Amino acid sequence: MRGGVSDSPEAFVPQVTAFTCNYCGYMAADTAGALRETYPPHIKLVRLPCTGKTDVQYLLDAFEQGADAVIVIACSLGNCHHVRGNERGKARVARARALLQQIGLEPERLEMYFVSGGMGATFARIAQGMTARALALGPNPLRLRTDFPAPSTQPADSLDT
Repeated sequence: MRGGVSDSPEAFVPQVTAFTCNYCGYMAADTAGALRETYPPHIKLVRLPCTGKTDVQYLLDAFEQGADAVIVIACSLGNCHHVRGNERGKARVARARALLQQIGLEPERLEMYFVSGGMGATFARIAQGMTARALALGPNPLRLRTDFPAPSTQPADSLDT
């Protein structure tokens, strides 16, 4: 048992959020499908115009909303459709990893990869690898905090009695 959740594979299915650029990252995911490459079905794709538009807050929000791992898939370094957007994205991922470390969440839950659009098999391996990593790390502890008591439906003045 880890964090109140059984370690059996049936009980824990890692949720992975993938932020992809509109060009190479998303196209690599599309190519993976066209090539019938298999990767876990629980990968949630979030398409961005460029990974340079990745905000640290987007990455942190993904964890807060229950992602067990987050990946950012960008154009190859030096080959960004927005010149240096993926370099800005890389810096933001590094900043987010430092913040994860500070709040006690493993920075290994967040990773950035650089691919070209034709690298469907590589995208599938990245998705499989991050899912395996999330499985090894266990559930995101922030996800476990969803069992808060329901708010009271009593009128406020009746609570004082």
